[in-house]
Amino acid sequence: MKKFKNMISRVVPIPIENIDTDQIIPSRFLKESNKKKLGKNLFSDWRYKKDGSLNQDFILNSDEFFGKILLSGKNFGCGSSREHAVWAIFDYGFRVVIANSFSDIFKDNALNNGLLVVELSEGFVQTLFKIITNNPRTEIQVDLIHQKVLIMKKNNFEKFYIHPYRKSCFLNGYDDIDFLITMKKEIEIFEKKNILLKK
Repeated sequence: MKKFKNMISRVVPIPIENIDTDQIIPSRFLKESNKKKLGKNLFSDWRYKKDGSLNQDFILNSDEFFGKILLSGKNFGCGSSREHAVWAIFDYGFRVVIANSFSDIFKDNALNNGLLVVELSEGFVQTLFKIITNNPRTEIQVDLIHQKVLIMKKNNFEKFYIHPYRKSCFLNGYDDIDFLITMKKEIEIFEKKNILLKK
């Protein structure tokens, strides 16, 4: 995983609740095992018409909205447990997803794959939607060290919670295996103590 400490970016707002994993990446693309080929099919049924042409009404096809932060509504990532949903979002270029709430399985998959998910209050999320829709050039800062999301030039922010272990992994660029490797000496000492206790 790449280290993540702080990010300032424009935002892509999708003000829809209960976006499920089949909407994020339709099941017909699940045979693809290459994580770097899934971004092109992110929200495929919304991005493209049945004839394969672009749906100009969908926000990912808009020239006004772009950035590394995806903003959505409640219960994002519900439905099946497919990890492909996270891979597609990450491969498209998003590094943070902000919502009121997330499916637990999606949240775990995201954090395991270096995609930061941030839960904020409904009021603050609605404020973000309003400001960004009115001014697509609005940038927000996701400060993982201080665990806050700041609307740039507005001095308006809200703090968020992240488990200390997950925070440490993002700050250091560790996945679960990397973290265990850093604990190698402690694990060896623990095992030696156990062996001595059993004798």
